[in-house]
Amino acid sequence: MKWAAAAAFAIILAAPALGAAAESESGAPDRTRLGEFVTSAKPFPAPAISLADSSGHTVELSDLRGKPVVMNLWATWCEPCLREMPSLERLQSRLGERIAVLAVSEDRGGNKAVEPFIAKLGLKSVKIYVDPKSEVGHALGVRGLPTSFVIDRDGDVLGRVEGAAEWDSPKILGVLEPLLSGDGVVKASSR
Repeated sequence: MKWAAAAAFAIILAAPALGAAAESESGAPDRTRLGEFVTSAKPFPAPAISLADSSGHTVELSDLRGKPVVMNLWATWCEPCLREMPSLERLQSRLGERIAVLAVSEDRGGNKAVEPFIAKLGLKSVKIYVDPKSEVGHALGVRGLPTSFVIDRDGDVLGRVEGAAEWDSPKILGVLEPLLSGDGVVKASSR
């Protein structure tokens, strides 16, 4: 009986914090829908990020300016990430040089954990990077995996997708098309 009272007291104490977690920075309720593209209230410069590929070569995110970027943070233990990865591969294959699709693994095991997964899925088009210390996720305030960011030609983050998305679906391609055509105005996918 004492544990039930203690549990109820803990819930009462935690309830305001849980409610606050469901609000955005502006205090409005967070209406993020998993798998939907949500535009940033105001585009912001992507942080200075160095990415390492499986060979240990690094690339700065800023080196990709001039090309739209979809940067996906994922892990091999994340089931939604596993379901989403083939659509990222198809997106890169379909759009070719018009976009850079980066898959940044947050696996602590680095290449050792990632290479078998890449081979199993036959990933050839999407660029794979490893971030075993989750520095990219921390720099961008990632709340869970998978999370993807859409970055314009100028290096500004236009929005994000939390949860798995079908990246080659007409809905998401419709979101990306203005960015690919040079218009740069993207809209949320839920509208």
